[in-house]
Amino acid sequence: MTIKRLAPEERLSGASVCGNMVYLAGQVADDATLDAEGQTADILRQIDALLAEADTSKSNLLSVQIFLADINDMAAMNRAWDAWLDRDNKPARATVEAKLADPSWKVEITGIAVIG
Repeated sequence: MTIKRLAPEERLSGASVCGNMVYLAGQVADDATLDAEGQTADILRQIDALLAEADTSKSNLLSVQIFLADINDMAAMNRAWDAWLDRDNKPARATVEAKLADPSWKVEITGIAVIG
């Protein structure tokens, strides 16, 4: 089975596609000066772009994991999430507090989607 790598960087790919599955790397904001809501919106825009490149969309997300540097940012993150979410096709989701690799990151999001 062929594996396609999207948005390759020095140490990782933004997503990997195998068969009809898309595996997103942890996505972080391009602009780390934004607040949690802004970083989340930025990340969701990136996710939309990666999914489009893989010929799928947020409607086909199966699961999402959200990592917050501060769990108190959950309401702000959820405002951006709720504005973006396809309400007819909500993925399974987990949200946890975690120390992120860069202290300026407030949010990191990863997920798995199906192509189809």
